[in-house]
Amino acid sequence: VLAITSILCIAVGGGASGALNMALEGDIDALMTRTANRPIPRGRVMPGEAMAFGLTLAFFSVMTLGILVNWVAGALLAFTIFFYVVIYTMWLKRWTAQNIVIGGAAGALAPVVAWAAATGSLSVEPILLFLIIFFWTPPHFWALALFRNEDYTRAGVPMLPVVAGPDATRLQILLYTILLVAIAAAPWPMGYFDAVYGVASLILGAGMLWFAVDIYRHRTGSAALRATRRMFGFSILYLFALFAILLLEVVVKAILPLIW
Repeated sequence: VLAITSILCIAVGGGASGALNMALEGDIDALMTRTANRPIPRGRVMPGEAMAFGLTLAFFSVMTLGILVNWVAGALLAFTIFFYVVIYTMWLKRWTAQNIVIGGAAGALAPVVAWAAATGSLSVEPILLFLIIFFWTPPHFWALALFRNEDYTRAGVPMLPVVAGPDATRLQILLYTILLVAIAAAPWPMGYFDAVYGVASLILGAGMLWFAVDIYRHRTGSAALRATRRMFGFSILYLFALFAILLLEVVVKAILPLIW
């Protein structure tokens, strides 16, 4: 029951962050093709309604997690929502090309909140999971920004391709991907995760590197567009598969002693 409650509260907290983000960014969303059909730009929801909805979700998700599970997790969830809405949405996104790099910490905190909910404390393992998502975020979103560059330019959002140009962004994607692959594989030799995860992280990492190199090589025309779209799509699969394999490994290790 506590596990389901924790997952639900973290999910609702993420929904609160999204609602508050859209309440504050209706002007930007209306200018971008990718977001123009969201409820606020289409007039189906008013910004004040979205704000009230988001604040309600935030309050009850944090309080429920704190009261029913523990206040370490509740406080971390509150900080995560605050970081995403205030630090990222209200400040970083509109003012610096490092918006995704720094702001990515908000999304990366989810496994840390979950670990705190399960244990009431923090340790090295959730920090490693945090770092994996943190270094995954820039290549994932910069690939999106490359093929949505016109959207961000029109909206005046200082994404890296808008500020530094596509070629500099391609280099940063490659560099961050190299760091990501190394960090994702590190828990295996460090003894925190087992060989199944380690081998899977290397195979998936090789795929990420291949797509990052492909983006770096193809800089113009339809080939460049395909490369960015493939990188964006594979990055979603990469993170999902990496965490799914880790979960499967943990479940198998828990079940095997019961079977044998």
